[in-house]
Amino acid sequence: MPILTLFTFNVIKVLLLSALGAIFGFIFNPWLIKFLNKIKFYKKEARDRTITGEKAEVFYNLHKEREVKVPRGGGLVIWLSLLFLIFLFYILSFFDHPWWLKKFNFLTRNETWLPLFTLISASIVGFLDDILVVFGKGKYVGKGLTFKRRLIIVGLIGLIGGLWFYYKLGWQSIHIPLLFNFPEGFDWQVGLWIIPLFVLVMIASWAGGVIDGLDGLAGGTFASIFGAFLVISFAQGKVELATFCAVILGSLFSFLWWNIPPAKFYMGETGILGLTSTMAVIAFLTDSVAVLPIIAGPLVIEVGSIILQLFSKKFRKKKIWLSTPI
Repeated sequence: MPILTLFTFNVIKVLLLSALGAIFGFIFNPWLIKFLNKIKFYKKEARDRTITGEKAEVFYNLHKEREVKVPRGGGLVIWLSLLFLIFLFYILSFFDHPWWLKKFNFLTRNETWLPLFTLISASIVGFLDDILVVFGKGKYVGKGLTFKRRLIIVGLIGLIGGLWFYYKLGWQSIHIPLLFNFPEGFDWQVGLWIIPLFVLVMIASWAGGVIDGLDGLAGGTFASIFGAFLVISFAQGKVELATFCAVILGSLFSFLWWNIPPAKFYMGETGILGLTSTMAVIAFLTDSVAVLPIIAGPLVIEVGSIILQLFSKKFRKKKIWLSTPI
């Protein structure tokens, strides 16, 4: 296939799979919203305490109407649409006719195995957490898994990813753009330290999940993030990874359709944990970890506001903002 034709085909592949991800969501979401409302899949009460144990009156007043009336679990559409499409086209790739059907398969060891494993495993854990938040008894009511347990789970997923990168993919460096060798940048050889670095980035990315809970915020933020990774992946010639990002982007578009004000559902932990973990993996696969804070700027700002607020309350004995995350 000539270069121009191959390039055109890859563009069509990315755009078509993204559209199919959106179509899946538009078909699935009305049913999902109806089902989530029927089983009352929402918090029984909004959070009224800060992470330091004080009363969070401002936060409570902002969220009390949303969290007890709008169901969680909207993130299901994101990973279910990708799971459906990636295995559909993998199965169709075994057919010889038409010839182009094989080309739409985007399940590959080097590019999409790890992000797929991360998205599905983290999303399932997040979904179990959502179930505990809604239907849990005793200490789980309205809270789900403890922060410590979630931290351990995210760390374990990051450890598996780090080991895969180091031992299976032979990844031992981090690209630092622009600095010291303008404009190419340089590759920082970290060797075995790539494993703890992977875990650290995974945990830091997960911390950015505080953005869920306001109409349109999480969906719009992650759409821009995965849109950026789509462009980066495609520019690097990683077409299967770009297609992977495109399907997520398409499903996020369908999610946003029902998440903009007034929101019909929120992502919940099944969407946040899955997307933040996958975001970290793709940042490594595209060697763009150094610029991840820029790509995921809103997440950094949200988490940064919480950290600054905590430091201010501890050392200055007063708040910077009325409520965080801002």
